[in-house]
Amino acid sequence: MSKLLEQMKTRRSIRKYKQELIPQEIIDQIIEAGLYAASGKGGQNTIIIQVTNKELRDKISEMNRQIGGWEDGFDPFYGAPAMLIVLAKKDWPTHVYDGSLVMGNLMLAAHELGVGSCWIHRAKEEFETEWGKNLLQSLGIEDEYEGIGHCALGYIDGEYPETPARKENRVFYIKQEDEKEGIK
Repeated sequence: MSKLLEQMKTRRSIRKYKQELIPQEIIDQIIEAGLYAASGKGGQNTIIIQVTNKELRDKISEMNRQIGGWEDGFDPFYGAPAMLIVLAKKDWPTHVYDGSLVMGNLMLAAHELGVGSCWIHRAKEEFETEWGKNLLQSLGIEDEYEGIGHCALGYIDGEYPETPARKENRVFYIKQEDEKEGIK
């Protein structure tokens, strides 16, 4: 089996991280993988915001917690010291799909590089707030973007989760009549 397929099979969402910072060179490689995700008509209408500033990371975590309705003190980023926020141009017809492909690439690249990751939702709601819009403006981002997701990143604290068995009956085949297992 190819190394890529093995990485796809073994990547798991991580929900407990060490506070050790990830070197920028590693984060850059993860970001690069996201930038090479497939996109509708090759439009490349997604952006990635890296957040490793603890104060901003904690502010985003608190906003996310409030949107999610969790109790005070809960960290929806599970202590991850870094996050990559994926946003996509609202007016692009495939923006949600394109952003989702970026998220997938980020998580696979992180796994390949020995970094744990987890897709955290509610970026859409965060960037619909005035705070979120102001953050984008402060970065010089003028177009209308929709938050797709946060890729929480960090080194795993504890054992790596086992890969659960795949559910059965999730693939269906429609083959040519002349194939051995075709529909009769």
